[in-house]
Amino acid sequence: MQQVSDASRSPGYDPAPTNSRALIVDSIRSAGTVSRVELTQITGLTAPSVTTLVRRLIDDGLVDEAGRGSSTGGKPRTMLRIRAAARYVVGVHLSADSLTYVLVDYAGAVVARWRRAGPGDDSDPEQVVERIAAETTELIERSGVDPSLVLGLGFVCPGPLIRNRGVTSAPPSMTHWVGFPIHRRLEERLGLPALLENDATAAAAGTRLTTSHDVSVMAALFMSEGIGSGLRLNGNVYQGAHGNAGEVGHICVQIGGPQCWCGSTGCLEAIAGPATVVAKARAAGLDLGSPRRTGVAAFAAIARLALTGDSRAEAILRDSASWLALGAQTITNMYDVQLLVLTGPAFAVAGTIYLPIIQERILSSAFGRAVNTEVVLDERGHDAAAIGAALMMLRSDLAISA
Repeated sequence: MQQVSDASRSPGYDPAPTNSRALIVDSIRSAGTVSRVELTQITGLTAPSVTTLVRRLIDDGLVDEAGRGSSTGGKPRTMLRIRAAARYVVGVHLSADSLTYVLVDYAGAVVARWRRAGPGDDSDPEQVVERIAAETTELIERSGVDPSLVLGLGFVCPGPLIRNRGVTSAPPSMTHWVGFPIHRRLEERLGLPALLENDATAAAAGTRLTTSHDVSVMAALFMSEGIGSGLRLNGNVYQGAHGNAGEVGHICVQIGGPQCWCGSTGCLEAIAGPATVVAKARAAGLDLGSPRRTGVAAFAAIARLALTGDSRAEAILRDSASWLALGAQTITNMYDVQLLVLTGPAFAVAGTIYLPIIQERILSSAFGRAVNTEVVLDERGHDAAAIGAALMMLRSDLAISA
């Protein structure tokens, strides 16, 4: 497939469609089934424009007519739907501990997923790119999908980063990634368009599939090796000017607190993040298995101990949860969200410990009680960032060009 270069996008929101064809496709996908008349109301396009665009999409095999809708007094309207098998996109979430891959069809459903061991600390970016290219190819082959139908790849990793350029700073385990042109190298190696996004931001997009709640304002509190968050407004993910909105892990919650890798002190991540939890557990003499086990893998070992009755492990996690509840309360108060989703690999293994503590903190305040913010655990937290990466790629203009 022909390589497509970086596309310019207005700062602030995720790659929502900017041309009429993409807008029609995204509107049909979001609705499930919709009539031409409804599309004119949703998109603001004229009826003749909608008719012409829909006809071309049907001719291109991207959209199908799906029978008649219910009558509203006149002739029943012909409904439209996305042809799910028409095209596909891949989403990849990189962390030191794991590489998660998903293959998503044109309607936005996950048709294949694969999680592999991560590259570990101090990984060589060039070697990781080669591995991602090989494993992406294998995922597509295993799924039986024609590679020519794959439109592109959404790739997410820990921030901060400059969207579609690269990582600007990173925790000690990923220092080699700073300044590496990951977006360009992935496009060169795969011959596909690629989007580079922050993992927490992508997870907010991914919760469209991983949770069943349908609200206009929701936030995702994401925990993997680090802590981040994402905000979704009326289906659109707010990213900020560069893609790093929601870095809640790097707000100061303790003046004079411990040094954080970001250069500041007292950050939430430095006080309560997985790396700190692991360090406390090892200092307490907890057996986490191999001393080489780090990141979420070691964090998961602590969670297993806590869930099987180890009081020391439980106390360490509950202390972390109390601090994270401050970050969660900040998010809900600042953005007046209806729903907060706890997601990401760390919450996937320890969320049942964190959830009630965060719920209690938010509902203990007058603001939380007044608006009744709901806090839920994402049962597919391991996959949310990869799914979000694929969905953001699917919504972009790049996914309409083929």
